[in-house]
Amino acid sequence: MALNIVLVEPEIAVNAGNIARTCAAIGAKLHMVKPYGFDTSDAAVRKHMKRAGLDYWDKVEIIEYENLEEFKNKTRGENIYLLSTKSKKCYTDIKYKDNSYLVFGPETRGLPEDYILENFENAARIPMRDIIRSLNLSNSVAIVAYEAERQLGYKDLLQVSPYFDKK
Repeated sequence: MALNIVLVEPEIAVNAGNIARTCAAIGAKLHMVKPYGFDTSDAAVRKHMKRAGLDYWDKVEIIEYENLEEFKNKTRGENIYLLSTKSKKCYTDIKYKDNSYLVFGPETRGLPEDYILENFENAARIPMRDIIRSLNLSNSVAIVAYEAERQLGYKDLLQVSPYFDKK
């Protein structure tokens, strides 16, 4: 079992690359909901996205959906947690389970309000000062994903990297 990180209509390719790297680090699946705010067929976009994810792309399972409705239909009844600045609950108040879906919206507008209202009991936010609209998406994913992993006991994440054996 693993966490599922869901990006709904991500707009910045570098954020998606950074998030893919976080997914590789914790063994999470990356779900990407179209349309994207970047063109994955553009060589320059692919270069920046690949650079952000480094050489970890082969260590991430990526699942794509044509739209939010397809994602909702395929994950109905699952442990879905929406992350939104519009929620009142703190992300640390959620009791995450194996195979939870952590759903994040587009960088500039967040998740659709009707989707948040449908799942308001499972919506949470990262606390921040009221003069700040939001955090960077890749930072937000890392914050919440590592809290979920902490609650789940960091399964298989506490071993020392074999990198240090080479020194």
